[in-house]
Amino acid sequence: MTTALRELLLPDPRGTRSPYRPGEPGPWRTPSGPLTARVAYAAAHVVLAVWADNSPEVPATVDWDATLAFRHHLWSYGLGVAEAMDTAQRGMGLDWPATVELIRRSAAEARSVGGAIVAGAGTDQLDERALPGDRRRALATVTDAYREQLAVVVDAGARPVLMASRALAAVARGPEDYLEVYQTLLAEAPGPVVLHWLGVDFDPALAGYWGSEDLDEAGETFLQLLHSRAEKVDGVKVSLLDADREVALRARVPAGVRMYTGDDFNYPDLIVGDERGYSDALLGVFAAIAPAASTALQELERPGGEARAREILQATRPLGEHLFAAPTYYYKAGVAFLAWLNGHQPGYQLVAGLHAGRSLPHLVELFRLADRAGVLLDPELAAARMGQYLAVAGADALPLAPSAG
Repeated sequence: MTTALRELLLPDPRGTRSPYRPGEPGPWRTPSGPLTARVAYAAAHVVLAVWADNSPEVPATVDWDATLAFRHHLWSYGLGVAEAMDTAQRGMGLDWPATVELIRRSAAEARSVGGAIVAGAGTDQLDERALPGDRRRALATVTDAYREQLAVVVDAGARPVLMASRALAAVARGPEDYLEVYQTLLAEAPGPVVLHWLGVDFDPALAGYWGSEDLDEAGETFLQLLHSRAEKVDGVKVSLLDADREVALRARVPAGVRMYTGDDFNYPDLIVGDERGYSDALLGVFAAIAPAASTALQELERPGGEARAREILQATRPLGEHLFAAPTYYYKAGVAFLAWLNGHQPGYQLVAGLHAGRSLPHLVELFRLADRAGVLLDPELAAARMGQYLAVAGADALPLAPSAG
């Protein structure tokens, strides 16, 4: 098939259309064995069934075949799967019964191929409006909700990620409340867990987490928790989109505790590292750039491969910055859009209609940046689907650019 068949008329920032031909994908390769240079997880989204009621507040009807096939795509590149995290719309449409089934199904699939998996345990089965008015009772309710979700993850055979809790943020009155809840959970956990600090860019309801809106003060409480129960902490995922703060925290975590970067802007430098060390990865952007991310991590396994690894990851950075542009919590729409363009799902939609959170101009630029990063794995299919989306969105009504006339 010739490249001419891949040409489409793509809108530009001026609102006019010009011919565009996507290029070839990058020289990505699948690993021959487990990735060893870094521990890396991709946070995966959920594919909604095409013929589902996609209304807000309606329980999710998941396309299990497509959802699980996407996890196998990630495992095939040597990446672990971070299941049932915010990328999977926890607290943003995915209900708790569907989450339980997602964790159980994905953990079973991981075992079938020897894939690594961690899974989120939070408190999103609670109705925050119905929490007890008494603070002590409310904290106990939050702790019990965490216990319920931890049991599901552990029973499924995945490593738990203790997610940030909107309910805890709503009822806690200071650092001591956070320490009480988390220290209780760590003491009861049967093995090491991952702790997740999710910033307000991802979820504004988490303002003041760890007992203070001052991130320096919050960081001190976070470190106090880590040092109090280091033997129960595999690692920490920090999603603050602040590389300097992550590096400073990384230097102070207890020995043996991993720093999993959650910085979808600054991940190239944080993962490749420098004389101060490096971060491992638990990233939503890795779901969108899995072939490139895997190839970069394979380069890190070679002596002197740091420069090439950095080059590969830096080439994807503009795409990551665009995916996670404000309002950041809509980044799932971009992840799903790229999955659709690459043939991993039959349609472009998200649970509760969240895909509507990104505009036509945003998704057009996403297409361009994905092409430049070399992560449109089948350019013919990607161009055909982009053309379908443009037609449905009404882009055919836009005028041609003067040079295209």
